[in-house]
Amino acid sequence: MTGPSVPDAPVPLAAQAAAEPAAVQVGAAPVGTAPVEPVATASQQTPPITLPAAPVPPAGSVPATPEAASPPPSPAARENGDEPESVIVVTAPEPAPPGDPLQRINAESFKAVQAVDQAVLEPVAKAYNKGLPRPVRKGLRNFFSNLSEPVVFAAYLLQLKPGKAAETAGRFAINTTLGIAGLVDVAKKKPFNLPYRPNGLANTLGYYGVGPGPFMYLPIVGPTTLRDIIGDSVDRLLLPAAIGKPFTNPEVVLPMTIVDQLGERAAFDERINEIRKEDKPYAAYRDLYLKQRKAEIEALHGRITPDVVPVYGPGLKTPRKKDAEAKDSAAQTDAQTPSATEQATEPPVQPAP
Repeated sequence: MTGPSVPDAPVPLAAQAAAEPAAVQVGAAPVGTAPVEPVATASQQTPPITLPAAPVPPAGSVPATPEAASPPPSPAARENGDEPESVIVVTAPEPAPPGDPLQRINAESFKAVQAVDQAVLEPVAKAYNKGLPRPVRKGLRNFFSNLSEPVVFAAYLLQLKPGKAAETAGRFAINTTLGIAGLVDVAKKKPFNLPYRPNGLANTLGYYGVGPGPFMYLPIVGPTTLRDIIGDSVDRLLLPAAIGKPFTNPEVVLPMTIVDQLGERAAFDERINEIRKEDKPYAAYRDLYLKQRKAEIEALHGRITPDVVPVYGPGLKTPRKKDAEAKDSAAQTDAQTPSATEQATEPPVQPAP
């Protein structure tokens, strides 16, 4: 039998306070006591502060570096030599050829002289060739060549060649008298057969072993060397004294010199234009001049150099276009025609069965 229910005993206030925490209102404190700071619970702790992240640019907006654009070559490519290498090109000035240490200065002088020549001298030379008949132009060149014979005579004496000196004296006498003051070169024809031979102090120095020295291209003078400019200057000083009046008068010498140089320029107009068409006209002009001068000195020793076309020089044969074309045609014919040795070595043609 169940007894009557006993009501629960009342719980003391102190026990309730320990079991259930009382809600504390911030700022509400009992009168007469110091305010109690609220204690933050785990759910009320301050959240961490995070910095704003930098904006990420869209793909493709950032330029790739050269390293990223081209991946490093593989070891196999390095072994096969396929690895691209950075090449450093160092250009040095072209060294001056032997005999032309003043090449840069000479080349600039050549350009300046050629510019003046094309603007002034070339039109005058062409008018000279068209205005004067060929016999007249040739007669003037013969006249100036005859005036240089006394210098040629003295040069042969200095070279201890009395026979050549006697021939030169004979040429001068024949052309001065029979050739009408040298206008007609009678001495080179039969029965005399005394051709003109250029000579002078420069050739005499070369004959005795004096080198040409540095090549120079000077205004007015043109192509020359140290040896030639010294020798030619002495020749020009001796010429008036050797011939006498009126060639000692500057008023006579200056116009004659101009006519002489104009005639030489007109005579070699085609040759000069051919040189200008070369890839390196200055080098072609220099080489041709040095080759000509060397051939003249070699001829004094009895060594003849064939196929030397002069650039300038009194009395020298004027290169003609027809002669050059005939020479080229003959050379082509010789090249196409087999020699006797080649014909002998060729097997005979067997007749067809």
